[in-house]
Amino acid sequence: MRFAIQREVLLKPLQQVVNVVERRQTMPVLANLLVCVTENAVSFTGSDTEVEMVARTNVDSDTQPGETTIPARKLFDITRALPDGSLLKFTLNGERIGITAGRSRFTLATLPARDFPSTENLEVVEQVVLPEATLRELIERTSFAMAQQDVRFYLNGLLFDLRENQLRCVATDGHRLALCEAELETGANTRRQLILPRKGVIELQRLLEGGDRSIELEVGRNHLRVRREDVTFTSKLIDGRFPDYDAVIPIGADKEARIEREVLKAALQRAAILSNEKYRGVKIEFSPGQLRIIAHNPEQEEAVEEIEAQTTVDNLSIGFNVTYLLEALNALRDDEVVLSLRDANSSALVREGSNSRSRHVVMPLRL
Repeated sequence: MRFAIQREVLLKPLQQVVNVVERRQTMPVLANLLVCVTENAVSFTGSDTEVEMVARTNVDSDTQPGETTIPARKLFDITRALPDGSLLKFTLNGERIGITAGRSRFTLATLPARDFPSTENLEVVEQVVLPEATLRELIERTSFAMAQQDVRFYLNGLLFDLRENQLRCVATDGHRLALCEAELETGANTRRQLILPRKGVIELQRLLEGGDRSIELEVGRNHLRVRREDVTFTSKLIDGRFPDYDAVIPIGADKEARIEREVLKAALQRAAILSNEKYRGVKIEFSPGQLRIIAHNPEQEEAVEEIEAQTTVDNLSIGFNVTYLLEALNALRDDEVVLSLRDANSSALVREGSNSRSRHVVMPLRL
């Protein structure tokens, strides 16, 4: 096996796959990248058996096809440390691979490519094409609400709800819920719900660059694969049933307030400074034309913020975790947001003023 590649060309695929590789592995080969060379291209595969990333790039014509596995972190660190414009030449000799770049020479130990686990034989049961920017937006606007290490393991991930002409992403940790939806030109043949685990969500979010180019979502029996021309991402799915999230979204929440998003956000941030560090609670009092935001802490300190709002609601007071409200506001885009409630004990629905494509539910907090 032999190939040569410019440092800058090599760095991008390595950055894409190296984060998948865990530093502590039960199988030594999983600390390596699988490197496959063909006549005019090279691919790098990183895997932890749960998530797999394959990045491809073209190489110079002086190649000798072959495959091996190379220590991931060492290869990445060497490439990053070399000066700009370096040409790296890789030559495999037995169980060692030599790397030369100008006056620098490195020899790394390899492990056989046949020992590397592969998910190539994925049985595809559904395929959907959508713009890369759309998928990136759906993940960015919902993933923050995923649970972390919850015993309800199905909450430690992001739900992909594929419908006939729509894709929804939904996340919840039991205290708040984030939902965002997008229309698809060609949707799923049958409705499917897939839960992508947290690590898969983080790696996929890191990979997606936005833009108009299309990507393919391939759904397997227990895997999700995302294909782009230069990279393929595959992740196992969480085997569990996601809660009925439609039942969580408040129905008949007729008490509404329209507020400028940045004004509300700034007021909440200031009030949060004096909120209880443990519970992060703030109380919101509604009265015609305005909201009062009040925060207390055990030191008997108090913050009160009054902001203008388009509302006719009077004599309604409700407590919330201020962090959950702020994260919901950060995920919205409109200048104006709508806060909808049913009563003082109901969850709040937070959405954009112009549409309900992105919805956030925040549970009330007893203060």
